[in-house]
Amino acid sequence: MPHATLDEELKNEFAEIARSTGCELLDARFQGGVVKLIIDHPEGVTLTHCQTVSRQVSAELDVRDWSSSKYTLEVSSPGLDRELLGPRDFARFTGNQVKITWHSDQGKRTDIGVLEKFVSDDEQADGSAQIEIRLDSDALQGIPLQSIQVARLVPEL
Repeated sequence: MPHATLDEELKNEFAEIARSTGCELLDARFQGGVVKLIIDHPEGVTLTHCQTVSRQVSAELDVRDWSSSKYTLEVSSPGLDRELLGPRDFARFTGNQVKITWHSDQGKRTDIGVLEKFVSDDEQADGSAQIEIRLDSDALQGIPLQSIQVARLVPEL
């Protein structure tokens, strides 16, 4: 009986499909009956990118007889308030305003500020990556990556 999970092999296939259209697969999730793919393109994601990736991924899922249940396939861009999904995004968006929800010693916090610095695992003495954001008070706040619950860009309109 087919199982409805996105294993690494399937995610790798989705990434290859995205690459074939000049895009990058940022995230692939299956949650609540929705297969959600987030793609990016250096010059911006177009409707054509989304349609092409959607058609090819849909065909791949059909060929694999991926699920015996109904599901929805959703392919989208990361949006203006894109979620930062890992070290590569933190390095890429240094200098941008971000909203970070994270767990501190005092409990759950949400801070908004400019992403000043990303320090990788290799650069940290204890081997744990972190970011530094400049808060409105001009103070620098260091946040370990493993403490971050959600990080998003704050759109500048």
